[in-house]
Amino acid sequence: MYSQRIRSVMAHEKLLTAPAQTTVRDAAALMERQQVGALVVTEGQAVSGIFTERDALFRVMAVDRDPRTTTLGEVMTSPAVTAHPDKEFGYALHLMHEHGFRHVPVVDSNGRLVGIVSARDALDPEMEEFVCETRRRTAIR
Repeated sequence: MYSQRIRSVMAHEKLLTAPAQTTVRDAAALMERQQVGALVVTEGQAVSGIFTERDALFRVMAVDRDPRTTTLGEVMTSPAVTAHPDKEFGYALHLMHEHGFRHVPVVDSNGRLVGIVSARDALDPEMEEFVCETRRRTAIR
């Protein structure tokens, strides 16, 4: 799996984007609806940054910022560390480990956003199936 190209690993990953002017509250609602832990902040096709659950927790909630008025541009991680879709997935995992994050936006040679990969993609298929089933059962309760 680690030698697979990022483009093949990211094929099933949901890509969520929003402009920097989006409020944290609206972004969190989008992320909840799509069941994703990160969204890529964009300006047109270009990546401006990335906003994750951890950003919401540490950069907004922990410091008592108002998520209804705080914008993604104020609290996103910028610049985002990105990877090319033809790199090996192991390269993306190395970036995640080296920088302490769990998501990497994927951009082509023209700087255009084409996807995202996450550390969760490293889980083997059986573990991923277990995680999905656990989420489904929790949602039913």
